[in-house]
This record gives sequence, structure tokens and C-alpha cells, in this order.
Amino acid sequence: MEQYYLILVVVLFALAISDLVVGVSNDAVNFLNSAIGSKAAPKWIIFTVAALGVLVGSVFSSGMMEVARKGIFHPDMFMFSEIMIIFLAVMITDVILLDMFNTFGLPTSTTVSIVFELLGSAVAVSLVKIQRAGDSISTLYKYINSEKALAIISGILISVIIAFAVGAIVQYISRLVFSFRQHRTLKYYGAIFGGLSIAAMTYFMLIKGAKGATFMSDELVAFLMDNIFNLLLISFIGWTIILQLLYWIFKIDIPKMIVLVGTFGLAMAFAGNDLVNFIGVPLAGFQSFTAWSASGGVGADAFSMEMLKGKVPTPEYMLVIAGLVMIITLITSKKARNVVATTVDLSRQSEGDERFGSSVLSRVIVRKTIQANKNIRKLIPHQLNAAIDSRFEHPKAAPAKKGEEKAAFDKIRAAVNLIVSGILISLGTSLKLPLSTTYVTFMVAMGTSLADRAWGRESAVYRISGVFAVVGGWFLTALVAFSVSAVIAWIISIGGNYMVFAFIVLAIFTIARTHIILKKKAATRKSEEEENIVETDEADKVIEKTKKQVVNAVLTINKVYSVSLESFLREDRGHLKEALDAKDSFNKKTKKMKNKLSEVITTLQQSDSLEIGHFYVQLVDYLREVFHSLNYLVEPMYEHLENNHRPFVAAQVKELNSFITETNDFVNLTLHVVKEERFEEIDNVIRQRDELIVKLSALEKAQIKRIKNKEVNTRNSVLFFNMITETKNLLMNYVNLIKAQRDFFSRAKK
Repeated sequence: MEQYYLILVVVLFALAISDLVVGVSNDAVNFLNSAIGSKAAPKWIIFTVAALGVLVGSVFSSGMMEVARKGIFHPDMFMFSEIMIIFLAVMITDVILLDMFNTFGLPTSTTVSIVFELLGSAVAVSLVKIQRAGDSISTLYKYINSEKALAIISGILISVIIAFAVGAIVQYISRLVFSFRQHRTLKYYGAIFGGLSIAAMTYFMLIKGAKGATFMSDELVAFLMDNIFNLLLISFIGWTIILQLLYWIFKIDIPKMIVLVGTFGLAMAFAGNDLVNFIGVPLAGFQSFTAWSASGGVGADAFSMEMLKGKVPTPEYMLVIAGLVMIITLITSKKARNVVATTVDLSRQSEGDERFGSSVLSRVIVRKTIQANKNIRKLIPHQLNAAIDSRFEHPKAAPAKKGEEKAAFDKIRAAVNLIVSGILISLGTSLKLPLSTTYVTFMVAMGTSLADRAWGRESAVYRISGVFAVVGGWFLTALVAFSVSAVIAWIISIGGNYMVFAFIVLAIFTIARTHIILKKKAATRKSEEEENIVETDEADKVIEKTKKQVVNAVLTINKVYSVSLESFLREDRGHLKEALDAKDSFNKKTKKMKNKLSEVITTLQQSDSLEIGHFYVQLVDYLREVFHSLNYLVEPMYEHLENNHRPFVAAQVKELNSFITETNDFVNLTLHVVKEERFEEIDNVIRQRDELIVKLSALEKAQIKRIKNKEVNTRNSVLFFNMITETKNLLMNYVNLIKAQRDFFSRAKK
């Protein structure tokens, strides 16, 4: 049996490495979103600073991994074999759960997930023990430390409300002081702001770092804590003087320094605080195995885990290895960027593509808030309202440099995000409140974006829906973590050793599947980015991208049309569903193009081609019209097949298959005209279009003949005529699209 449990320990550590990877991908949002969103520095500098913070934090990490060993359950009530089941269920669930959240770009708390996984698996194993012993379920309290779970739930509510409110208040005051023209006010208050910020981050790093460091003596920690006020005062005065001198001499960017220091501090805290979430359970499993192996032949079912109640420091080399794995993941993980993008998008100062739709609740909140704001403004003197509004006015933005994206928000907001997050997490630690770093940093970012008037009337409903989606996901984390780990632990307890390996295979399969999903999303995003017209594009680039948009649209339209018709005629529901999904993707793409019309027209004006904006608007309009034709064509076919109605008769199938072939020839000609820019051949396109419309009329007459001969029923006829009508509309808009592309191209080339 010793070899079996040794294999389980190896599996635990393998899962720990996987958990580190998915955990860092999720928690990277905590310390990267402010620096990346404000573009405080090149990404390689941001990642280097964060990596250093992670490495230092892993060394400073608390060696007392108590949550995994005794925070949720009473280890002396379990035997070694039962403890290993609990730990395996926790790690398998954690890897699957965090990976799924990362794939969908939703930040969640690794602390909450690990706590509720431990709680769920411990409850399941306890219930199995109680049942086998013939005891009452009321004895469950002997096994479980339920207070910890209740503290975590209260911590969620406390951190969500306090972080949002404090972030909003501090940002509002900061914006009143600095405004959006901070280059003027930074001359006078920048050094004080910087000194205060770095002093706050010093306090944060001392509270979160020094107190948990394995190499610092108790006397040194006590000295630091006793003299914390003096240290902070010296830090504030010293940094204020240093920053003012550096500003006078070198004109340094003070907010940039604050953001980088804050990024380092939060990265350090993440590694020091959350490392237990990833390696605490495997380490506890390893310590349990070591103790059992040294017991001298006591059976795994008879060896009590009372030793886990003690304090066992973690070897520093393990912490360093874990830190290095974190750094590698941080630099290479695409999922980390996916999660960061969600928070940055919800905080963005400007309008743009919104990741979330609106909801009834968000609409009601926005409506009531607008009304309340109007009433409050009536009570405030007009001059004061005007003075406040002037602090929130944006200066005319300079055009972005070639190849650069605009910052989602400025460095003042980024600095406030980091400072407030750091202070709140420090206070939570010193007051022993179970605050989650993820919850605090996310809600502070949302509070500061609200105070900064980033949630305008054009975006507020979508941003609020996004916040509700993320916060709802946090509570869902607790529920799913508890339920899944409980089920896994219960099945392993009942089913025996073989179930362990079955669940490991399931975990590998789930991760592989989510990786494929993410890869598809990344490929789609890359394709869209290649087509998207941005402010920095010059005239030639705009023409090239527009051509690519039209070519891809023509290919997509033909694919959806031909595949949907062929699949319908074969009664192939699977491929028809794929065509339906492709149609929906085309809808989202063209809708996004329509939403970005203002941005694109601005770009076209900057490229000295003022009149081509009109042709681009036409082009997008015809793309939308093509979608509507596709939608009215494909949806009824899918509904017909879904409801298992009679297929088309043989004559209809033959006619439509022949028509599909001719349509493909027509599409190939249009592609040739657009790709090769042979717009002088557009008359051939129109001629072929007209020939196809004549053939559609012939198909209509053939259908009327079948109706008279009673070969087809009413449902068949309605669908067939609808297909003919929408195909005509499609062909008309096809040619209009090519004409719009011709006009756009010829005007842009002049």
C-alpha cells in the first residue's frame, strides 16, 4: 500500500503544478490590470516587476499552511487514508474549476475555491464515516470547522461593499485634486501623492510580507510592528522629498513610479498570501505521507492525522520552486491575459466593444441612478456643479502613435487602484478579516471607474451587468467548489482506489477541452484584430483591411448559404446547426463593425479621405442586410428540421442542388473581382446575378405547379417560397456590397 500512497503524493504534486499554472492565470488580474490598463510601461517591464514581486513574495510566504491542514476540518478525527481522499478531491476540483473560469475570462478567488473544496470533500468523507459508524448526522460538527466557511462568506460581502465604496470615494477626491489635466497639478501635489502612495505600499508590504517570512525572527517582526507608525512617517517624508527632487531634475513620471511600485507590492502579496491555495494541500498530503511512513507499519485506515494540528514550516526550496513556476506561467499564459482583459474592459474610460449584454437589474439601477443624480444636482449651486464638472473634462486626446493602442484609463486611476487595494488588504490582514485579494482588487477597480465617470450612459448598463456576472461567479465558485469536491470525495470513498485514476483522467480531459476552446477563441480574436480598422491605420492599411473584411464576408456568406441548404436537403441536423452558429458569429462581427462606425469614420478623415466614410457606411449596411437575409433563410430551415417535418420532395432537392452549384460559380466570380480589384468586371457579376434571379423565378413556377398537382403541403410551400425570396434578397445585397466596395476602393485610391 505504501507504493499506492506514494503514487497519490506524486499525483498531488503534479496537480499542484497544474494548479499553480491555472491559479496564476486567474490571480494575475489582481496585480496586472492597473499597469496594463494604464500602459504605465512597456509590457516586458510590467511583467518583470510583477515577476520580481512574485519571487520575493514566495520567499516571504508563510510557512504555516494551516488552512489546508486544520482550518476547515479537525484532522485528528480522520485517518491517513481518509485525509488523502479529501486532498485528492480538493486538488482535482480546484484544477478543473479554476481552468474553466480562466477560459471564460472571469476572475474568481482561489482562496474561496480552496476553502469550499476542503469543506465539501471533508463533509462528504465525514458523512461516509458517520454512516459506517452508525452515528447520527448531528455529530458532523466534531469533524468540521464550520466557522471558517461562514467567515469566508461574510468576507465576500464585506470586501465587495467596502472595496467598491472606498475605491469610488478615493478616486473621486483624487480626480477633483488632479483632474484629467494632471500635468499641471502634479507639479505641486505629485510628490506628496507619490510619498503617500509609496508609504501606503510600504505598510502593505510589511504587513503582508514581513509577518509571514520564514527567515525573519519573531523579535524583528515585533520591532517592525511596534514601530510601524514611525517607519511610515519616515517613508512618507523621505519619498516625498526624493520624488520632488527627481521631478525637478529629471521630470520623472511620478504616477508611473507609483503604479510600478504598487504592481510589485500586490504581486508580492499574491505570492505570499495565495501560495497556500496552490501548494498547501499537496504539502499537507506529503507531510501526512511522511508521518505515516515513519509510523512503523500502522495501517493507512488506522493512522490518525493528529500531527496535522501542529505547525510545520514549509521548506524554502519548495516555496522558491513554486515561485519560479508562477513566474513562467505569468509570462507565458494566454489565459492570464484573457482574465486581465475582462477587468480592463469593465474599467475602460472610453466607449468600445462591451463584453457583457444588459440585464433588467442593470437597466433599473442605471435609470434610478440617473434620476437620483438629477435630483442631487438641483440641490447643489450651479457654480459648484460647473466647477466639479470641469475637473472631469477630458482634454482633446492626441492621436495614438502608430502600432500603439490607447490606454484604457490614466495612471492616476491605476495608482489609486493599487494604493486602495493594498491598504484594504493590509487592514483586513491586521484585523484578521478574511478578505480575498481578487475581490478587493476587482471591486476597487470597479469603484474607481464609476467615480471617474467611465460608466457613462452609453456603457453603464453593460458594465454593471458585467460586474454582476463576475460577482455572481464568485458565489457560484463557492457552491460549485463545495458540490463537486463533495461528490468526488464521496465517489472515491464508496468506489475505492480505481475511482481516483478515473477522476484524474477526467481532470486531464477537461483541461484539454478548455484549452481547445481557448485556442479557438484566440484564433477568432486574432482574425478579427487583423481586420479591425484602428485609429493608427493609414489610408493603404484601411483599404487593405476593408478588402479583407469583404472577402471574408463573401466566403462566410457562401459557406452559410451552401452548407445550410445542402444540410437541410440531406436532413443533416448537425451540419445545419454549424451553419446556424456561423450565421450567428457573422451577425456579431457585422454588429461590431456597425458599432465601430464612428471610430472608423474618424480614422478615414485622418487619412485625408473624407468622402469615403459614406461608402464605408454603405458597405457595412449591406453586410447587415445580407445577415438579415441569411437569418430569415437559415432559421426556418433549422426549425423545420428540428420539428421533424417532412423533407423536400425529390424534384425540389434536385432543383436546389443544381442552383447551389450555380451560386458557387457566382460567388467565385465576386471573390475574383474583389480580391484582384477587377471592378471593371462588375457588369459580369450583375449579369450572372440576374440570370440566377430568373432561375429562381422558374423554381417558383415549378413549386406552384407542384401545389396544383397536390405534390406538396402548405408547410413545404411556405418554406420553399421563403427560401426563394431570401435568396433573391441575398443576391441583390451581394451585388450592392460589391458596388459599395468598388466605390470605397476607387475613392480611397484617389
